[in-house]
Amino acid sequence: MSRSSFSRYIALGDSITEGLCDAAPNPQGSWLGWADRLAGILDGDAHLAGHTLEFANLAVRGRRITDVVTDQVPHAVALRPDLVSVLIGGNDLMSPTADPDALAAQLETGVRALRAAGSSVLLANLFDPQFAFFLKPFRGRAAVFNANIWSIARDQQATVLDVWGVREFREPGMWASDRVHLSSRGHRVLASLAAHTLGVPYAETTLPGEESAPTAEPGPGRGPDTIPFRTWLRVYAIPWAGRRLRHISAGDGMDPKLPVPRPVPRVVGGPH
Repeated sequence: MSRSSFSRYIALGDSITEGLCDAAPNPQGSWLGWADRLAGILDGDAHLAGHTLEFANLAVRGRRITDVVTDQVPHAVALRPDLVSVLIGGNDLMSPTADPDALAAQLETGVRALRAAGSSVLLANLFDPQFAFFLKPFRGRAAVFNANIWSIARDQQATVLDVWGVREFREPGMWASDRVHLSSRGHRVLASLAAHTLGVPYAETTLPGEESAPTAEPGPGRGPDTIPFRTWLRVYAIPWAGRRLRHISAGDGMDPKLPVPRPVPRVVGGPH
């Protein structure tokens, strides 16, 4: 992707892009997330170019590739963004019958539609699941899926946000206490990585008031090693397994938190 400033950025995906476990300093109880943080960085870059950035976040927890392709992509196309980020696939690959090649082919149809509409696409691959013992069995299919991501990016002239090989994500402090979602630190690192991938140099920073941000359920800012294993099973693993068995999602009935593009709030902004 050639170096340029953007004027409208739309984020697509699931709970990682929604920002789960990254508590916003203000207002209390809301989530921030790497995409919102990236929007702040890009807004600062846009100011340097003499304009501002509008941002919408269509990601919702529990969503899968089919949700992104059939719902989020058409919504994004209608908003006419010049940049769209896509990070999706983790929920799909945890299914025992998941076919990573078929899932990647489905995702490519969505990326193709975004590119046909004239949007630049920042396409993320998946985290290396070796950081969590209960996700390691899915590592092989995640690797196959990620290989497809590089092929999709080449064929559709998208840019890959490569998170698989980032060693920092192997550190416990990058993950919240549910051992599945990024901590605030993890979101900061991912936003910085995304900015650098787009050619916008930016150092990882905290936001005003972030050090005192709430640490309410599901545990933003608390590393996965800070709670006993039995507590983790009771609070996170067993409820999650129960939802999977009942074919329901924590995001059922939920709407995107930022469905309409708007100026980036200063709380998530980079230097202006």
